[in-house]
Amino acid sequence: MDKLIIASTRQNAGKTSLIVGLAKALGKKFGYMKPLGDRLLYRKKQLWDYDSALVTNIFGLTDDPTHMSLGFDHSKLRYMYDEEATKEKLLEAVDSIGQDKELLFVEDSKDYAYGISVFLDAMSLARYIGGKLIIIVSGDEDAVFDDITFIKKHVDLSQVNFGGVIINKLHDIENFENTYLVDVEDMGTNVLGIIPHTERLTHYAIDYLAEYLFAKVVAGEGGLTNVVKNVFVGAASVNAALRSPVLKKESSLAITSGDRTDMILAALESNVVGMILTNNILPPSNIIAKASERNVPLLLVSADTYEIARKIDNLQPLLTKDDTEKINLLEKLVKEHVKLAEI
Repeated sequence: MDKLIIASTRQNAGKTSLIVGLAKALGKKFGYMKPLGDRLLYRKKQLWDYDSALVTNIFGLTDDPTHMSLGFDHSKLRYMYDEEATKEKLLEAVDSIGQDKELLFVEDSKDYAYGISVFLDAMSLARYIGGKLIIIVSGDEDAVFDDITFIKKHVDLSQVNFGGVIINKLHDIENFENTYLVDVEDMGTNVLGIIPHTERLTHYAIDYLAEYLFAKVVAGEGGLTNVVKNVFVGAASVNAALRSPVLKKESSLAITSGDRTDMILAALESNVVGMILTNNILPPSNIIAKASERNVPLLLVSADTYEIARKIDNLQPLLTKDDTEKINLLEKLVKEHVKLAEI
């Protein structure tokens, strides 16, 4: 069985999405684990990591979710296991999940240093498990080059099987190749792939937003799969809103207080794909009926407009099991931009 430890230099580099793309592209019978969970879920009376649940649901894995993560909280893990016990528990999980598999993906947590105090950082995982370590690097061109240089100069890779780096979400591949790639290769770092920034992967559906905000859907349930590409905050006058180019853009989401009936009607006439009604105020029934007729979801939340806008600004568009378009796109990107034979 081959083992791939997938780590990253920074949080939200796209590790889970790349694992999904790799699993689809490689087409092998595989297992998955994330020893240190960092996105806690409670499902079926069990504690799961979000990424573990996602991969399980996308591919129909039958492995016990309690084996996929050793724990979630540093203080509990430090109390329960020393280094030797951590290694033993980890290898037990590898044997259990990896049984009858061709490939095992082991996903590191937030970044390659996270978890070092409980012996579950990327380097420790690679040493204990003995698989190939692949580090995902993302950001602008300068940040990517800095991270790769830091790995080469300051990270001890002598005790692990380091396969190389995959550069992810890069906006200007041509500029990176012309400016930095020769220097990266001269350092002896194997670049396994350069994946371009893809705008579709940054979009999210209304139902994902509703779950993220714990919102109540009061109309337009048929449009919950609508995809949001732009966000308009309706806090000004209607005349100002109608002049705003954002409201007229494709696939816009509007945020406004539930008592701003003028703004809600203007947004509905502008063909928004969804609306968030703040301050826990329901609009009149005729407006709710109009939104339902047009399949425009109305999400009711108790927070004010500013707070909701702030939350959406900080939202990470995580992959979901039902987003078939994104999953297929990830497979396509991996096939086109990653050296699968080397992996």
